[in-house]
Amino acid sequence: MASIEIANVRKDFGAVSVLNGVDLSIASGEFAVLVGPSGCGKSTLLRLIAGLEDASSGEVHIDGRRVNDLPPRDRDIAMVFQSYALYPHMTVRDNMAYSLNLKRTPAARIAEVVGGAAAKLGLEALAGRKPRELSGGQRQRVAMGRAIVRNPKAFLFDEPLSNLDARMREQMRLEIRKLHRDLDATSVYVTHDQIEAMTMADRIVAMNAGVIQQVGTPLELYDDPANMFVAGFIGSPAMNFLDARARRTEHGIAITVGDTAFCTLRQSLPLPDDGRIKVGIRPERIRIGAGGGQPVEAVVDLVEATGAASVAHLDLTGQPLKVFTTERLQFVQGQHVPLAFDAGHVCLFDGSSGDRLR
Repeated sequence: MASIEIANVRKDFGAVSVLNGVDLSIASGEFAVLVGPSGCGKSTLLRLIAGLEDASSGEVHIDGRRVNDLPPRDRDIAMVFQSYALYPHMTVRDNMAYSLNLKRTPAARIAEVVGGAAAKLGLEALAGRKPRELSGGQRQRVAMGRAIVRNPKAFLFDEPLSNLDARMREQMRLEIRKLHRDLDATSVYVTHDQIEAMTMADRIVAMNAGVIQQVGTPLELYDDPANMFVAGFIGSPAMNFLDARARRTEHGIAITVGDTAFCTLRQSLPLPDDGRIKVGIRPERIRIGAGGGQPVEAVVDLVEATGAASVAHLDLTGQPLKVFTTERLQFVQGQHVPLAFDAGHVCLFDGSSGDRLR
C-alpha cells in the first residue's frame, strides 16, 4: 500500500489547460474514484500518477517519494485500462505471468503467484484459454490478474468497465470492490459513471474543467453538494434545479418559484442582493399528494415506468420537475397533481456562480 499526494499539479497541452492546479491526497489503502464528464481531466490526472504524462508544473508523490522524474516502470504501480490489452497469442496463464517472466522470477514462484491471482478472480478453469475464447468480463479479469501478480503499491483503473454490458458492469463492480478489500490495496479509479462512483468509492473526487469541485464520501457529495455541478452530476435521476427568488421574512427565507410559493426555510443563509437563486431538490425527496406544508401544484407531462419505480416528469410554473417514486403511477398528460416535500431537503445555490448558499 502507498499514499498518493498531488500538489498544485497543472497540465497544459499547448494553449489548452487540462488540469488547473490540482491538490489531492489519497490515503494508503483507500479506494478513490475520480468522476466527471468527458474532458474534465480525470484520465489525464491518472496518467500523471502513472507517469504516462508529465506535469507542466506541480509535484506527484507516491509513498512519500517524489516521482515526477521517474519512468512508469519505477513507480511500482499497476494500471488496468478500458482496453484489455491482452496478448492474443498467449494463454490466460501466460498473460498474467508476463511481467514476472520479464523479471526472471523463478518458475515455482510464478506458478504460486499466478495461481493465487487466478483463484481470487475465478480464472482457474480458464488458465489454458486464449483471449479470443473469453467473454469481455473474463478478459477484464485477466487484465486485473496481470496487475495483481505484480503486487504493486497502487492500482490505477482507467474506465475499465466501459466496454461491458450493464449486467456485467454490475457484477464487475462488486468483484473489483471485493478484490480491493482482499488485497488491502490503494486504488485510484476513473469513471464518468456516477453509479460506479457511488457504489465503489471510499471517497469520490468530483472534477470538472480541470478543477476538483468536491472531495468526500459518496453520501457527503450526495447529501451535501458544494455546488450545482456536484449536485447535478451525482444522483440518478439528477437533482431538480428551479429558477426561484428568495426573500427574508419573520418566519425565515421564503422561496417563490414563478408565482408559486414553494417553501420557507427556517434558517439563516446569505442571499444575493437581487434574490435570484436556484432551488435544488432531489426527485426522491418529492411526494405526489397533499402534504402538511404549503400547497404546490404541478402538471403531468409524462411518466416513465421502470418496473420497480416510476419517474414522473412534471411542469411547475413552466419549469421541468422530476419525481422519483416506488409507486406505480397512473397519470395522464395534463393532469394537475399536488406535491409535498420536506423543506429540510431543499438546497439553495447562487444563481450566477452555482455555489451552494450556506
